[in-house]
Amino acid sequence: MSSTSCRRLPAALLIMTMVIVLSGTTQARIIHKERSLYSTILLDKQGSTICLQFSVRQDQRNQSCKDLKNPKKLVFGYARMMLTGLLLQPDPKSILIVGLGGGTLPTTLNEIYPEARIDVIEIDPAVVTVAETYFDFRSNDQIRTFVQDGRVFTKRAAMRGEEYDLIMLDAFNGDYIPEHLMTAEYLDETKAILTDDGVVVANTFAISRLYDHESATYQAVFGDFFNVTSRESANRIIITTGRPLPSIAQLEEVASTLAPRLRAYDVRIQDFRRQFSTEVDWDTNARPLTDQYAPANLLREE
Repeated sequence: MSSTSCRRLPAALLIMTMVIVLSGTTQARIIHKERSLYSTILLDKQGSTICLQFSVRQDQRNQSCKDLKNPKKLVFGYARMMLTGLLLQPDPKSILIVGLGGGTLPTTLNEIYPEARIDVIEIDPAVVTVAETYFDFRSNDQIRTFVQDGRVFTKRAAMRGEEYDLIMLDAFNGDYIPEHLMTAEYLDETKAILTDDGVVVANTFAISRLYDHESATYQAVFGDFFNVTSRESANRIIITTGRPLPSIAQLEEVASTLAPRLRAYDVRIQDFRRQFSTEVDWDTNARPLTDQYAPANLLREE
């Protein structure tokens, strides 16, 4: 099935494809449930795996999972895909992560780069508490956690003159990426706090009615980007720099250096070539998303 036909799937099938939904046959046990200001938060335990879920209507959507028997392993394919951004920035000194979830990405990056400064932005204080209680996420001398809207933080960081050489955008509200974190204006603000050799890594979906618009928006702000996709995940990761992209040969050289450091996390970074693409597979006439044009209705069932 082509990427275009996949993106036109009915909304009901789209939801089934994009998320893991609890079923009556699953041996699952809800070990925590609370209603926060932003969503209903659930902790689901299946065997040795615990998953953070945001409840949306009748579905429970996994946001982060951890294997208690192998805590270093990145359970979700999208998390492993996001770490391929290190191919373009293998030695980050300052990292910004928008969206905490269970804290998988900041914890992993802190282990790999113990000297790097990592700022984590999470709007929901309840999510921070759950990450600390059930996923062993901890702020420390290198990890700072800010309970704040990601866009507000970015604007204020720019005013302070702060910059990051690795920015990871991983914010979801249960339905999709918050609209104000998808627009060209927000990406311009993000680009303003990127160092000259900095890299932006954004978690989106390979199957979405917003696919063409998202692609057009990133291209308008940053120019060329790598599309990172995998058969095992409905996510797609956008990796971009605002500069000419490195060649595959350059990335292969970096991959050989990074591979031993990432093996413990089940990241087979040396296999990146089968996931990376610069093909323009979207409608180039699609309108970029802006603060005035952020059509949430495109995600609704027609």
